Order: sequence, then C-alpha cells, then structure tokens
Amino acid sequence: MLLKNTNLIKRMFITLEGIEGSGKSTLIKNLNNYLSNLDIDVLFTREPGATNTGKNIRNLLLSPDTDLSSEAELLLIMADRVEHIKNIITPNLNLNKLVVSDRYIDSTIAYQGGGRKINVKLIKSLIKSLKMPVPDLTFLIDVTVETGLSRAKDRAELDRFEVEEMDFHERVRRAYLKIAEQEPERVIKINGNQDEVAVFNDVKHFLEMKLTDNE
Repeated sequence: MLLKNTNLIKRMFITLEGIEGSGKSTLIKNLNNYLSNLDIDVLFTREPGATNTGKNIRNLLLSPDTDLSSEAELLLIMADRVEHIKNIITPNLNLNKLVVSDRYIDSTIAYQGGGRKINVKLIKSLIKSLKMPVPDLTFLIDVTVETGLSRAKDRAELDRFEVEEMDFHERVRRAYLKIAEQEPERVIKINGNQDEVAVFNDVKHFLEMKLTDNE
C-alpha cells in the first residue's frame, strides 16, 4: 500500500500492548525506522517512566525489592499516566504529531484488573474521571505466556512484574484478549509468536490502512 501524502498524516495516537516478552521493543525499533524513512513527524514514548517524575515511579514499580499493595500500585500507575498525558502525549498531539506509546490504559486494565484482580469498573471509572484520551489505534502483540516469559528471561534480569507466577501472566493475557474482543475497531490483535519481520509486516499493513484513511 502506498502512502500518497505523508504531510496529511497528523494527530494520531497509537498504543502498543502485550504481556511480558511480547516483542514490543523490537517492533518499536522497526516502526521507528519505517516511519522515519517516510518523514512522518512521530514521537515514541512509553509507560511508565516517560517524564522525570515517571522515571522515579517506574523504578519503584519495577524493582523486585518494592513491596506495594495492588491499590497503591494502581494509583502510582495512574499518577505516572497523568504526568505522561499532560507533559508529553497531549502537547505532541496538539503539534499534529503521530504519537506512539509503549503501554497505556489497556495495560492497566490487563495488569491491575486482570493480573491483580482489581475491579475493572473502578479502573475504567478512574480513566474516565481523569479524562485520559482513548487511542485512535492499538496493536496487541499476542504471544503465549510460555513464549513471552522465555524471551523475558533471555534478555535481562527479571523485573517485579516478570517474576510473578504463571497464573498472573495468564490472567493478564486473558484480560488483553477480552479487550480486543470488546473493541475490535480500535484494538488489532497481532500474532506475536511469529518472527519479528512477520510481526512488523502485519502491523505495517494495518497501520498503512489507518494512515491512508486519514489522507
């Protein structure tokens, strides 16, 4: 598919989601190369930890030495996101940029709702009351828990979420799949068990369709 006029591509908010080891980091590298070659004004960001305040929150959330209740974890993630939206996401969307975030609101529903078993209605009410923008497009990179955790163990020392038991990660994955089932217009499920080239090509296909719709 040919993107006819990349100058018309603007103000789009895209998020990438998936369990641990789903391959988002590799996908981001490939997307960055692809979009840069098209001269699209794009900003890549992430949660948690995109802002200065968020970096401290990220360190706290990911450290295996941190002992937090599920509710405190949820509120820290929301605090990080409020700063992220205020200082990075909204200003760059207002500059008509394409903003791509590694994790966003669906991660909270999957990890804190599915994984930690916090009431999803409560989480969604917080998201709504804090007026967090809904992404225009979300890619869920879906892999089996066994594959994801195997990849995570191979790449680095495991963080606080990665060391959780298998049942936790299974609940997270099921929550993600439920989101994709409930919001098929926004959430595109990608088979992350494929090699990185196939994953990128699948994402590129749907991304070009969305970008072309905006031309």
